[in-house]
Amino acid sequence: MTILSMEDLAARLAPGDIVAGLDLGTTTIGLSLSDKGRRLATPRPVINRKKFSLDADILLAFAAREEVEAFIIGLPINMDGSQGPRAQATRAFVRNMEQKTPIPFAFWDERLSTVAAERALIEMDVSRRKRSERIDSAAASFILQGALDRLSSLARDASSET
Repeated sequence: MTILSMEDLAARLAPGDIVAGLDLGTTTIGLSLSDKGRRLATPRPVINRKKFSLDADILLAFAAREEVEAFIIGLPINMDGSQGPRAQATRAFVRNMEQKTPIPFAFWDERLSTVAAERALIEMDVSRRKRSERIDSAAASFILQGALDRLSSLARDASSET
């Protein structure tokens, strides 16, 4: 497995390749999945974290079942641009996954993704209890949607250069 920049990921993906989004929390991993056209991110059920090896097995089974070709993982950067303990934990998770899969990972700045996800759920009149169950997957969808929009922009730029 490799860690790719968004530019390198855009060059590597083939048409129809599916990409998954991850929001790595301390107790859950939020999941989302792109369509084959990579236009829309759709939330999927969260993974309740237990220990790394079990979490990785569940994540890789999901990837195999859904034919995932790449992961976009939210990188929790502080508002001032610095990286704290959560960003270090996310990078460590990806390094550990490197031993288990050839599927590439790309980091995506996840600042305010949970806030945006919560606002969207509130606007949809989702109850507080249900919001807590859905927030991580909704955040993963915001992360993935931002990355999909960037990948689309990179593809448009590449096609206009030829």
